Amino acid sequence: MQDKWTNWLVFALLSVVWGSSFILMKEGLKAFTPYQVASLRMLSAGVILLPFAYKALKIIPSKKMGLVILSGILGNFIPAYLFCIAETQIDSSLAGILNSLTPMFTIIVGVLFFNVKTSMIKVIGMIIGFVGLSFLLAAGKDVSLHNLSFAGLVLLATLFYGINVNIVGRYMQQLGSLNVVSVAFAFLIIPSICVLYFTGYFKNNFSDPLVIRSLMASSILGIVGTSIATILFYFLVKRAGIVFGSLVTYGIPVIAVVWGVLDGESLSLMQIACLGIILLGVLIVNRGDFNFLPFLRKKR
Repeated sequence: MQDKWTNWLVFALLSVVWGSSFILMKEGLKAFTPYQVASLRMLSAGVILLPFAYKALKIIPSKKMGLVILSGILGNFIPAYLFCIAETQIDSSLAGILNSLTPMFTIIVGVLFFNVKTSMIKVIGMIIGFVGLSFLLAAGKDVSLHNLSFAGLVLLATLFYGINVNIVGRYMQQLGSLNVVSVAFAFLIIPSICVLYFTGYFKNNFSDPLVIRSLMASSILGIVGTSIATILFYFLVKRAGIVFGSLVTYGIPVIAVVWGVLDGESLSLMQIACLGIILLGVLIVNRGDFNFLPFLRKKR
């Protein structure tokens, strides 16, 4: 019974941490550019994961190192920038809702490019999810091609997440998820510093309270929302299995919406209903086994 409560506690903590990532991006953007917020996120996460990376470098074969770096770029680096750029024009709550489509893109990419078999029930789930997405975008308070294009950046980020999951699942099953993530982030430290330098980050007035607040938000986003959350997720998967761990998908958008409302973002009943439709689709997609995530399934 105690183990069960521990699993639920970690689940709740993960939902809050990852669900809070979108409002932290919004806070970081108050003083920094989207490129700077994303770079600070990658940099702080990489520094925290360095001890794990040092050990992992001795385990990962050199012939797999290119794939590990590619995993970091596709699964973390590019999406971090896409999310931050998108949040300059769309609400953090909407970004959190759109992020819940990641499992669907994982299935789609797996079927189209990795010969992953799927079932009719999963196809139905994807259709339901995308119907919810269509209504959600149509129900926006300011529907325009401009805003839809920024929402599209979030969808592109979830597509990259789906590609990365399939790459890791197909080619890096034996490496260990934490090993892959820590090394990938370690390699992202230098590019992140370069982006900060060339975007003029170091010219900011770091005695300005707004700059300090945005710096703290961006750093927490990387340290807690990325590195520590990643470690907690693999801890949860190892204890309770990928099926239970995947339930975080449903908690993240709820927390993101709560934070958005508390921050003054408007959310209509129609948008809440659309979130429910999307999560229903994700629930149906997630039915059955998780053969498309073998690198996580092995950690049960």
